[in-house]
Amino acid sequence: MSNVITTLTERGFVSQKSDFDLADKLARPVTLYAGFDPTAESLHIGHLMQIMLLAQFQRHGHRPIALVGGATAMIGDPSGKSQERVLLSHETIEKNAVGIQAQLQHFLDFDGGASSALLVNNFDWIGKFSFIEFLRDVGKHFRVGEMMGKESVRKRLQSEAGMSFTEFSYQLLQSYDFLHLSRQYDCVLQVGGDDQWGNITAGIDLVRRLEGKVTYGLTSPLLTNASGQKFGKTEAGAVWLDEKKTSPYEFYQYWIRSDDRDVIKLLKFFTFLPLEQIAELEKTVQAEPEKRQAQMVLAAEVTKMVHGEEAVRIAQKASQVLYGQEISGLSDRDLNDIFAEVPSTSFARSRLESGLPLLDALCETKICSSRGEAKKLVKSGGVYANNVKLDNMDHSFGVGSLASETILVLRSGKKNYHLLKFE
Repeated sequence: MSNVITTLTERGFVSQKSDFDLADKLARPVTLYAGFDPTAESLHIGHLMQIMLLAQFQRHGHRPIALVGGATAMIGDPSGKSQERVLLSHETIEKNAVGIQAQLQHFLDFDGGASSALLVNNFDWIGKFSFIEFLRDVGKHFRVGEMMGKESVRKRLQSEAGMSFTEFSYQLLQSYDFLHLSRQYDCVLQVGGDDQWGNITAGIDLVRRLEGKVTYGLTSPLLTNASGQKFGKTEAGAVWLDEKKTSPYEFYQYWIRSDDRDVIKLLKFFTFLPLEQIAELEKTVQAEPEKRQAQMVLAAEVTKMVHGEEAVRIAQKASQVLYGQEISGLSDRDLNDIFAEVPSTSFARSRLESGLPLLDALCETKICSSRGEAKKLVKSGGVYANNVKLDNMDHSFGVGSLASETILVLRSGKKNYHLLKFE
């Protein structure tokens, strides 16, 4: 098996590292960690880089620690932020932490083996400190000049918003996390995004001062897409891992829409596919970009990791619906996601039980302005129910006509959809 640093370098993960010979230092299995502050009830795909970093290390025999920042989330990391975060209550953070822990288990193996991942919450040790104890035992080892020299601090101090003492103290808390994990689990490496470099090096310094021990840091690049937009952000906001916040179909579609200029990079980061296979997909991007083969593989692989194989099947079927495949086996939520911009009309469910005539449906939805126009449309072969052509003017819809729990999809022509909702 190749050295993990070699693998990470080949796939583009490595931006900064604290030791030029880090690959040699990691020739044997070590314990490492990355932190995830539960500032929301779900992680989003902006967190995937660090999750995949941990997963790659575990696949190379190392033991990853996923730290949920129950304490640090109460402060808010200023790194990469132009303004101070809204402070959350302890109860909200605890609730968020539970959800995030469950999501991490989709990517990391917690089976109890030698490289089994660990889940820890820094509130368990930081929460025990009093303010005076923390200043005395931890704060005295930091120099204000060095802290102010960190890029994340310097940028904020120069901004109009400035920086509060609360945020300024964040790097002390994160540094102490590294010290605690070093003592408790012999953790020797912290990984994070480039915006975490200052916090990581502060932790390395603290461990060296108090333990006389050499530890390391590694950061990955902060991703932007080909248009310069921050990765994981859309017009609708973040793309979440929680299916209640971002449906599996929307999640799948985000990856399908990846720019040709980005898709190979994303395959290297967010899948475990061999580089040889990714290289073949790169050829298809260059030769037949209209087929979007690489995007389909990317969407399937990432969606499977986050939501499972059944979610991939449904998302793929939902995508095919837009190309005219018969609509069946989908839920109300799936159809509402697929046809989010499509007009709809509500009907009493009793209309189905008594039989809703096709011509009445076409008129009541305003697809046609009169029964005469509706007859002409049906006669011309331009009416479809759930993407199945209807050519019988006397056709009536019953309960068995529904495509999902409550929805029937009516279409006129090639792309004029209308949802009939029976409640």
